[in-house]
Parts: sequence; structure tokens; C-alpha cells
Amino acid sequence: MASHKMLKLPEVLAEIGMSRAAFYRMRARGQAPRLRKLPNGQLRVSRSDLDAWWERCEQHAA
Repeated sequence: MASHKMLKLPEVLAEIGMSRAAFYRMRARGQAPRLRKLPNGQLRVSRSDLDAWWERCEQHAA
């Protein structure tokens, strides 16, 4: 079974160049990559979800 790379929210924000507030506004509109909440309350985004989100952004921009 392949391991799934999970990114911390600050890593995601740095990669997409967005503030936490802007990310949460986008999330409220249903336009952000899917967040997963771990049992300890920390948030993660899977690498595959983030890559798919980037693809959708490129398709909408074209």
C-alpha cells in the first residue's frame, strides 16, 4: 500500500501563497482543497488532494 503524504496547513498555505484567513474564506465557498482533521485536532491536506485542486484551478483559468 502506497503511503499518502499529508501536509500541514502552514505548508499548504506557503505553497499556494495564501493567508490562513483567505484560505478559510475560500473554504467557506467550497473552493479550497479538502482538509482532514486528525484525532488530535490538527489539520492536514493530502498531497493528492492539493495536486487535484491545482489542476482544477488551472482548468478554470484556461
